[in-house]
Amino acid sequence: MVVCTIIFQLQYVTGLGQSPTIGFYNNGNSYMLVDRRPTTSAELQSTVRILVDKSDWPGVIRAARDLATDFGRVTGKNGTVELIANNSTIFKPNSTAGIVLAGTLGKSALIDRVVQSKYTSTASISGKWETFVSQVVSNPLPGLSQALVIAGSDKRGTIYGLYDISEQIGVSPWYFWADVPPKHHREIYALKSIAPVVRGPPSVKYRGIFLNDEAPALTGWVNANFPRGKYGPGYNADFYALVFELLLRLRANLLYPAMWDGMFAVDDARSQPLADEYGIVMGTSHTEPFARSTKEWKVLGKGAWNFRANENNVVSFLREGVQRAKPYETLFTIGMRGTHDTPMSSSIETELLENIVKSQREILAQENMTDVSQSWCLYKEVQGYYDAGMKVPDDVTLLWADDNWGNIRRLPSEKEEVRKGGAGVYYVSMHLEV
Repeated sequence: MVVCTIIFQLQYVTGLGQSPTIGFYNNGNSYMLVDRRPTTSAELQSTVRILVDKSDWPGVIRAARDLATDFGRVTGKNGTVELIANNSTIFKPNSTAGIVLAGTLGKSALIDRVVQSKYTSTASISGKWETFVSQVVSNPLPGLSQALVIAGSDKRGTIYGLYDISEQIGVSPWYFWADVPPKHHREIYALKSIAPVVRGPPSVKYRGIFLNDEAPALTGWVNANFPRGKYGPGYNADFYALVFELLLRLRANLLYPAMWDGMFAVDDARSQPLADEYGIVMGTSHTEPFARSTKEWKVLGKGAWNFRANENNVVSFLREGVQRAKPYETLFTIGMRGTHDTPMSSSIETELLENIVKSQREILAQENMTDVSQSWCLYKEVQGYYDAGMKVPDDVTLLWADDNWGNIRRLPSEKEEVRKGGAGVYYVSMHLEV
């Protein structure tokens, strides 16, 4: 299986930091989260309590539960997740358990209350992309003498903050896919700091992978572990949940799904909403415009995959893809190639491709989706259209591609670097045998 890495570099800012905020002994300036040292009284051993507002994003609550399980992987006893109602004003103290208080600005009443009472300004994260702040705070809420507070600027900011703890305590993002054993510790502490520790925003806005050339290796494993679907291999939501979690633990946010014999949104109706719940942005490959899988045209399309000869049916097909993806965070591939991984025509027809993109943009306008993220992948012969002078809308990200052997053919010029849509890179990064 070939894994292609996709990165969309839109701006140059400080990336996620790596300075530790977790330790494994009391240095005199730390807050105990877990103490599992042997004792004559089991009640004196403690584990961690993770408090999350019940109205926060489902993906945040799910990641909090993952963190509770990760504490168990490291210490031998899971932490607990407590969902707090917005009207809670006093919290029952528990001196033997450390507290992690996590949530998203504007979505968690708990975090908003802490911010209002403890932080004079949230400028370090407010309104920023995938950013979080963490700090041990004294008396963050009534009944809590101390807590490790993690506040995210958005859904993924908070999720990354939770998984940042998981990785620091000793759980590798690859614990499942590469069978990396967790490290074991009896004591876990949050390190106190004078100023809040801020991580983010990342320097690359969209970071992800494309599960390409997935047969026979990955497809064989999938068929051995998941039931086959109506149309083919068992690439269902249960499989993709494992991939979504890995991406988030790696601080990625984007996935192009397997496409040789798969239809992400059709094979399992749960997959698209589940990706959004996790916080994963879904895209499609260079040959699959508007969130529709290549195989979908073979199964559901009408006539030839040819814009000039079959425009009405092609446009209708693309519109259905946009409408289906509209409720979810999606990076839309625009443009068009031939069936599967082939050129659209035998010559460079820039006017035809410009008309295709014009029609696609009209669909977005008609669906009130002109502000959605869009990319145009300059893969293989497609770069020839651009080099021949094809005009690309300024808000569309140009996704520069390698030569199929890991060599990048071209990167943005100084003039192209200032385009509103920015640029990205698509390249073959590794071969995996499952």
